[in-house]
Amino acid sequence: MAFNFSNIVEEARLSARALLDYSDNLFNPTIRLGVTGLSRAGKTIFITALVHGLSRGGRFPIFESMASGRIAKARLEPQPDDAVPRFDYEHHLRTLIDERNWPHSTVDISELRLVIDYQRKNGANRTLTIDIVDYPGEWLLDLPLLNQTYEQWAAESLKLSMQDPRVRLAGEWHAHLATLQPKGRENEQTTLTAARLFTKYLRECRDEQFAMSLLPPGRFLMPGNLAGSPALTFAPLDVPANGEAPDGTLWAMMRRRFEAYKDVVVRPFFRDHFSRLDRQIVLVDALTAFNAGPEALHDLESALAGILDCFRIGRSSLLNSMFRPKIDRILFAATKADHLHHASHDRLEAILRRLVERAAGRAEYAGAAVDVVALSAVRATREAQVQRGHDRLPSIVGTPIAGETSGGDIFDGETEVATFPGDLPTNLEEIFKAGAFRGLAAGDAEYADYRFLRFRPPHIADRGPDDTILPHIRLDRALQFLIGDRLQ
Repeated sequence: MAFNFSNIVEEARLSARALLDYSDNLFNPTIRLGVTGLSRAGKTIFITALVHGLSRGGRFPIFESMASGRIAKARLEPQPDDAVPRFDYEHHLRTLIDERNWPHSTVDISELRLVIDYQRKNGANRTLTIDIVDYPGEWLLDLPLLNQTYEQWAAESLKLSMQDPRVRLAGEWHAHLATLQPKGRENEQTTLTAARLFTKYLRECRDEQFAMSLLPPGRFLMPGNLAGSPALTFAPLDVPANGEAPDGTLWAMMRRRFEAYKDVVVRPFFRDHFSRLDRQIVLVDALTAFNAGPEALHDLESALAGILDCFRIGRSSLLNSMFRPKIDRILFAATKADHLHHASHDRLEAILRRLVERAAGRAEYAGAAVDVVALSAVRATREAQVQRGHDRLPSIVGTPIAGETSGGDIFDGETEVATFPGDLPTNLEEIFKAGAFRGLAAGDAEYADYRFLRFRPPHIADRGPDDTILPHIRLDRALQFLIGDRLQ
């Protein structure tokens, strides 16, 4: 009964917040755009390029309202949520252009308000406010925990850790787990050790050699100011899924902290941020999964299904807007399209569509619009034809990041090279079979079937502070899908 009452109270708070947002939108039309993706998917780059392109008049031929000249200007304004850090757009832009480095990954939530002055097709002048909410995709993977008990989560985590390649990384944690007595007395040092080894296992799973995606709890990998707190100091135990934890035991301690994690971390994120989103883009680094191997692709597929299951999706209506907002447009974007020749972009889109097809089908049934695109928010390479014997190979030219390797060469981060990235496969079902291809997780990188290099940002010609253009691939298509209908 307590659990049901708690849910009722939570829903009442969500409805009250939704009604307040709705009343504000009557006078100031606003879209809350969520930008998420798992680690290294390019969230920070996407937001920086989006804001820069809109505010500086970027080349967006597919974005109809800008291409037709109906957008007069776009400008940044102070964000409305005083308790949320501001997305540091200016610093990220300097990092990209002046330093030619990629900005640091998203480790916490941040927000930015962009206001667009435009003319409707009927000639009326209007304003649209876009509140861009940047948050780690790992936090989304925590939302299913709200409907799980500690015992269910522990059983699921242990089952995952027994699968290859995870089992190769879980040895130290598994060895410690075997020494624990769940019904023994609670012990702080034992719990600290278990949490440390479990977190170490999660971090190793995320390494690009293995590129696992399904790694809750998300805050274990990016704890922020909660590092070392009891709410982040627990780990799975080998206990019955429907068992009861005796008071004062290690089992009871782990369960209590798991529930604290949901109360302190997961519920506030859902209530204050996630439940208020109107539109969503999910950025996906499919090429890193290809580098790692078929197991990483399967894990990415499961993670994306779990992410989409978290969204409140459906057709937008007056009643929903007032009391229960729903996300009515979701875009899945395969990033780093510039790491491939354009001839493979359709294949990259097809692979991402295959990864999300089951989850996307449920979203479309609920009335939400779903699309898939291969893009690069900031294009780091250009295309060329390279002569090899009698053949001319479609290649890409760019500056690999210092330390990247290929064919025994180690790049210095300064030298521009031409490379043939290879073609993505056309038989989608074959690549998802176990052992379908060899990735980094299988051993020596030189024997991997796919090896997509990472490149530095491009050198941007100095045209003055108000005339700098960031090259991109299909960023305009993403904008047209996400906000184009609201600028008609």
